[in-house]
Amino acid sequence: MRLRALRTPALLTALFSAFAAPLSAGSGFTILNGNTTPVGFSDPTPTAPVGGNPGLTLGEQRLIALRRATQIWGSLLDSAVEIRVQATFDSLDCSANSAVLASAGPIQILKDFPGAELPATWYPVALASKRAGTDLLAGDPSNTNLDDIRARFNVRLGDAECRAGSGWYYGLDVNHGTQTDFINVALHELAHGLGFLTLVDLETGQELMGFPDVFERRLFDTAAGNHWHAITAAERLASAVAVRRVVWDGPEVTAAIPGTLAPGTPLLTITFPAGIAGDLPVGAAAFGPPVSSQAVSGTLVLEQDAADPDGPSTTDGCSPLTNASELAGKIAFVDRGTCTFVTKARNAQAAGAIAMVVSDNVEGSPPAGLGGDDPAITIPSVRITLADGNAIKSNLVTGVTATLRVDLSQLAGADRTGRALMNATNPVDPGSSISHWDPVAFPNLLMEPSNSADLGHGVDLTLSLFRDIGWFADFDSDGVPDEQDNCRNVVNPSQADADRNGVGDECQRTVGLAPRRGSPRVVPGRP
Repeated sequence: MRLRALRTPALLTALFSAFAAPLSAGSGFTILNGNTTPVGFSDPTPTAPVGGNPGLTLGEQRLIALRRATQIWGSLLDSAVEIRVQATFDSLDCSANSAVLASAGPIQILKDFPGAELPATWYPVALASKRAGTDLLAGDPSNTNLDDIRARFNVRLGDAECRAGSGWYYGLDVNHGTQTDFINVALHELAHGLGFLTLVDLETGQELMGFPDVFERRLFDTAAGNHWHAITAAERLASAVAVRRVVWDGPEVTAAIPGTLAPGTPLLTITFPAGIAGDLPVGAAAFGPPVSSQAVSGTLVLEQDAADPDGPSTTDGCSPLTNASELAGKIAFVDRGTCTFVTKARNAQAAGAIAMVVSDNVEGSPPAGLGGDDPAITIPSVRITLADGNAIKSNLVTGVTATLRVDLSQLAGADRTGRALMNATNPVDPGSSISHWDPVAFPNLLMEPSNSADLGHGVDLTLSLFRDIGWFADFDSDGVPDEQDNCRNVVNPSQADADRNGVGDECQRTVGLAPRRGSPRVVPGRP
């Protein structure tokens, strides 16, 4: 799947791909460096240590940061089986204002293996091997199709034509400023490889080779009243574009939601004229203050600026505004296009606007968030769909009033029954739809489709979702779930209990604790 520079997975075409040679390892993971000198993870460019990362070359820092991401997942997921990750820095899609940060997915999938919880169901190989207690398709240097995860990171990020000034930050802390936190992105991509994705073809609704996947089995269409694996391909196709109708129906995630998500789904409520009055969905900005219970109300005024090299339209807000006197104390209404959202917000704020509403310039719903970062921005900003924007524009001559607010009766990112919303978009976005949380979630979540600057190195609801699909807790990695294990601290797969006192015999023979994970292993790479 792809992660975008605004907050993105697509199953890699490398579901069954070939690859290169090994290089580095993290706790429970082996990282195979597919880059050769002087590229990517093998880049010899000297660099100073940063944010606790002691690497002295760019390649070293990249490997250390990726290893830290594997260690975080390794400390949370219990498996006695090594997870092999093929990793490279490559040239991915990029422009001045947006970028594909990375992409990842499982290399192999399996069904009907020993330990499978659900029959006739696809599992990513890392999860399948964990449940089987053995490497079902062991890695082989001569056949790297037998590895587990393929991850690619954008080597162009930060270049003059690829989000200049927002390149990778390889520090082990979270002090990335306006740069892009590599560890956070790596956590996101590794999660796709570990199972946070569906294998359903969202362009046709068809399941892979006619079988459901374990992720799909927890997808629930609230209108159809059924799970995805229990409906037809045509119904799945319609469901994939049913905005905010697809939820995650897993007990672990649902139990974790009240302690994770905050009340308050952001909305733009049109109060006049009556013909377009009502609540409009919005995409919130990563910069400026969030939309809050302190509602912002006012008249919407279309921004006017010069058509110049900064922006060819007179309503794109890319240059200082020429109707500042009309905007003071009002809500700025601006078209998407050309310049960054931060630039538009700066110009609106400088003109005295109390908030900014960006009308999209392409069809699609729900409206995506607004990316960027500038601590000097003090007004809230949101995006609305092209259709809603056109409806507002057609009424501006008579005046449009609105309130930017939150609906406190609903958790941001959940439906009214408390289940997590998945990212159903219309039209389908092959690199984003369904295999992410809905970006309306607040606080922002690791597995939203675009990267958010306020994320740290936590995994929020992602670990709960992994529990729902079969990554059961197993402290001693003996293949027995902790909730069933009569001796959680010592390896005892037989669960022998001769005196039937509920405490396993192995626990009564030793007071030692089993190590939760092995120590990191380093495998020399290619020159």
